[in-house]
Amino acid sequence: MSDATKGQSIEEKQYLLRFNADTKSHLTVLDADICATKCPDKICTIFCPAEVYKWEDIRMHVGYEGCHECGSCRIGCPHQNIKWEYPKGGHGIVFRLG
Repeated sequence: MSDATKGQSIEEKQYLLRFNADTKSHLTVLDADICATKCPDKICTIFCPAEVYKWEDIRMHVGYEGCHECGSCRIGCPHQNIKWEYPKGGHGIVFRLG
């Protein structure tokens, strides 16, 4: 870890990430009705470190472009209602070493 990144908050470190987003999402909510009727806490909006999932009135919005590819949504959804795949080759998060 470089001296420049020591002591930075997680938000400051996330700001340094870059993304090469595909035009097609690699994240899919399988059944929107499950989010609306069976998941009152919408916990994917809480545990995703990139805040990819946002509940908007009557549906889940998935901002896949900022996904950190950690896979937490794949295992964290209590209804197994999120399909997570790696982005197509050459797309997704771009880590900077330093």
